[in-house]
Amino acid sequence: MSFKSLLDEIENNIHKILDEMSISGILFSVEPSKPGFGDASSNVSFLLAKQLKKNPKEIANMLASKFETSQNILVLRVESHHSGYLNFFANWEKLNQLILSESDLDEFGSVDLGKNSSIVVEHTSVNPNKALHIGHIRNIIIGDTIARILKKSNYKVNVLNYVDDSGLQVADIIVGFTYFGFEQEPPAGKKFDHYCGDDVYVKTTEKYEHDSSLEEIRKNVLKELEDGDSQTAKFADKITRRVLENQLETCWNLGVYYDCLNFESQIIRSGLWSKIFEKLKEMSLIEFESEGKNANCWVIRGENNEEDKVIVRSNGTATYIAKDIPYAAWKLGLLEDPFNYQKYEKIQPDNRILWQTTLADSNEQRQHFTADKVITVIDSRQARLQKIITTLMSKFKSAPDAYVHLGYESVTLSADTAQTLGLETDGKQAQMSGRKGLYVNADSVYDILKNKTIEETKKRHSEMNDSEIQKIAHIVSVGTLRYEMIKQDLDKIITFDLVKSLSLEGDTASYIQYTHARASRIIEKSGRSPSIDVDFSLLTDDSELGLVRTIGLFELVVLNAAQNLSPKVIARYCHDLAVSFNSFYEHVKVIDLGDQKLENSRLCLVNSFKMTLEKSLGLLGIEAPDKM
Repeated sequence: MSFKSLLDEIENNIHKILDEMSISGILFSVEPSKPGFGDASSNVSFLLAKQLKKNPKEIANMLASKFETSQNILVLRVESHHSGYLNFFANWEKLNQLILSESDLDEFGSVDLGKNSSIVVEHTSVNPNKALHIGHIRNIIIGDTIARILKKSNYKVNVLNYVDDSGLQVADIIVGFTYFGFEQEPPAGKKFDHYCGDDVYVKTTEKYEHDSSLEEIRKNVLKELEDGDSQTAKFADKITRRVLENQLETCWNLGVYYDCLNFESQIIRSGLWSKIFEKLKEMSLIEFESEGKNANCWVIRGENNEEDKVIVRSNGTATYIAKDIPYAAWKLGLLEDPFNYQKYEKIQPDNRILWQTTLADSNEQRQHFTADKVITVIDSRQARLQKIITTLMSKFKSAPDAYVHLGYESVTLSADTAQTLGLETDGKQAQMSGRKGLYVNADSVYDILKNKTIEETKKRHSEMNDSEIQKIAHIVSVGTLRYEMIKQDLDKIITFDLVKSLSLEGDTASYIQYTHARASRIIEKSGRSPSIDVDFSLLTDDSELGLVRTIGLFELVVLNAAQNLSPKVIARYCHDLAVSFNSFYEHVKVIDLGDQKLENSRLCLVNSFKMTLEKSLGLLGIEAPDKM
């Protein structure tokens, strides 16, 4: 329970005081205090002012007096602030022991928000026609981090990746291979997904701009893709599977793994749409338009002056949203599952089985990847489409929060980074466009980060062998990419800068990882194994107590991140933890004190920090190296 134990003790005692006063129904809060206002504060006095007809300061004085007579274990004293807040001061000898002992447990920081219920997190969902670019990485890292946080919060999480293998962008590369003579094998040394995106896709779409007659070819290919038995569909499956394989390799390299791959082509052929279409009509969630510009179309009525959304055209063909609606309903378990399941051909690096849906017969046992709640990570440009789906699913499920669209803004490249990566932007930030070829694939960014880290590590550690250097460079590069994608609020555009992201100062993964390495070095130099069998009363310096307090907040931070689906909360905590440790490091010595009891107590604190940082970075999918 750590620091939360202090908050719970305060809250319970306030409730007892209110019960004695025959007062109920007061929804007060008890929260960690800001510096200079004790260790915890409550707003209860303000909420009682109207009922007791007294000002908050008078009520705070009265409650403080009553609280002093309560049975307190973790609270040393309470003070009423002149503003009316109640400020509580912890018994740090006891809280030190509680927090540092609990931080030694594997389950430290876990919360029971999910009650072991199932939840689906869908992310990535990239067209299999090109390599993943740095903009896609934000989606992937957000989704993966949310899944990790929810697992820590006692949810059974199924991570899905929806493969859009039948859309326009796939049609474009099939047109390129089929009509424009592109070879099926990439040039030597080039990954297939890079080749498809950089060469086939970009050059094919350029041809459309100069020859409008090609649009008819494109439409025919798109139509043939929806027919699973056509030669075009079979060829497209072969091509997109190769691209997908390379995309997955990129994700796995970044520590991102999945439970199941779903394919849009199979959604189309499964018959799910016809079933959900009938349900939509039965529940009057769609209407047939008999006149106007949408005559003979089925539409979803727009809200708040928004235009009606056509889901079935006058010729009977379904629009793009008609693919997303049945998939959303399937994820929520609202429709009978039409799929069989196969194991993916390759094993994921974490040894988790990766399943994939199939409409063919399978000898594998049927799987269940649906849940009562779904979180789908899709960028904010699709907000209106996702709002329609979210509204429909809430009506199907009779639960307003059953289907959650977790939106985020785009990623741009700083002018310097764009130039380093070969993009000409006239000194401006780079806005990416896959169609125009103005994008930087994630593999290239990783490679540059890794090479820079290798160079820096060799300068600092001439004694290291190549294997150690490669390992550290990988950990730092992945950590850098992941941290830069999640340290901002989701509604803020990210400007990614290669040089700044690797800085050992400021809000970077490297700074946090380096702090962990510093703690590891202290323990190594001590020549002993830290223990929790120490004298906790010796930890009295403000920098020591500040670090213990920050460690103790881990559980509250996890709860906050899970409740608000906010990976930034964990990123900020990791940075705060590193800052707190560095303050401790600057203020007190740990070893060579000539006082073994004090050394042991401080080593216990250093080890507690180290383990807590490893756990919190782990929620971000970032490893903490012992050397940098």
